[in-house]
Amino acid sequence: MRITESQAQKNRQKVVARASKLFRESGFDGISVNDLMKAAGFTHGGFYNHFESKSALACEALDYAFRQMDGVREQMPSLEEFVTSYLSEEARKAPGATCPAAALAGEVARQPDSIKRVFAEGVERMILSIAGSLPETSTREEAVDLVCRMVGALVLARALPASSNLGRELLSTATERCRKTVMTSNGLRRGGRSSRRQS
Repeated sequence: MRITESQAQKNRQKVVARASKLFRESGFDGISVNDLMKAAGFTHGGFYNHFESKSALACEALDYAFRQMDGVREQMPSLEEFVTSYLSEEARKAPGATCPAAALAGEVARQPDSIKRVFAEGVERMILSIAGSLPETSTREEAVDLVCRMVGALVLARALPASSNLGRELLSTATERCRKTVMTSNGLRRGGRSSRRQS
């Protein structure tokens, strides 16, 4: 029985969403097309009805993951709370549900430019969003610095054993330093200035 166009689109989105999680957990090369389709509840044969290649799926799945993170940032009451959540032990243990920049930076470096462009767009939105949460007197460089520290700390913490005290130290130190930067930058806002609207 032939499925409707609407159902085909839903099936495609289901594959993208599942791939988004699995790529973050296992890397682009760490899971096969067959396993991806099986995890989404479909057969391998249906893959090429939706995607030209695994790289094409990787682009869509990466964009999906970054847009998930866009939504998370938008829902956070403040940048301080976003920093705390981003650098938490919970985030460290859940790469498949958190920032793709921290989960896939090393992987993307070895991928085609098409995937790198999606990654760059996602990181750029993260920078703009954080810059938009800082006072107007803040510079883009301050937002870039925060993103680098947050992503770097999470990447390093995940590279260590779960029981590692150093991993916890990396996250707690980065959290403290990043929050201090945010609080210092926001000192003007507490005095009455309004922050820029988030991008």
